[in-house]
Amino acid sequence: MKNLFNTIGEVKATYKTTGKPFAQITGSKDAATLLRELWDQDTIEYYESFCVLMLNRANKVIAYRFVGQGGTSGVIADPKTIFQAALLANSSALIVAHNHPSGQLKPSRQDLNLTEKVKLGGDFLDIHLLDHIIITADGHYSMADNGEL
Repeated sequence: MKNLFNTIGEVKATYKTTGKPFAQITGSKDAATLLRELWDQDTIEYYESFCVLMLNRANKVIAYRFVGQGGTSGVIADPKTIFQAALLANSSALIVAHNHPSGQLKPSRQDLNLTEKVKLGGDFLDIHLLDHIIITADGHYSMADNGEL
């Protein structure tokens, strides 16, 4: 019989501090300000990226992770990857965000569909989706503020 232990993968959780203090999020403006600090300003108008902010019960950001990088007109964000990061950080809530290099703030149908998937998955896992924010070089759009959550 073949030794199965040579073929099984191991999953490890790692957490590395950035040296930045926990950011308190009281609304979409706070989240957008933090996201703008985390975003590579050299690429915000070049290609789309997708970021997840993970929060504790006091709505303080405990971790973040960029989970997708795309092209000029789209980025694929896999809900499994989003929740993998959220579960590893033991987060209670999420704010997801992506940028639009075009400067267009209006969410696409794909943006709204992904938001719904993440909301439903979060409801199942008891990880509340607080917002989906679209970042541009000179502004932001909050789906929560616009009643789209």
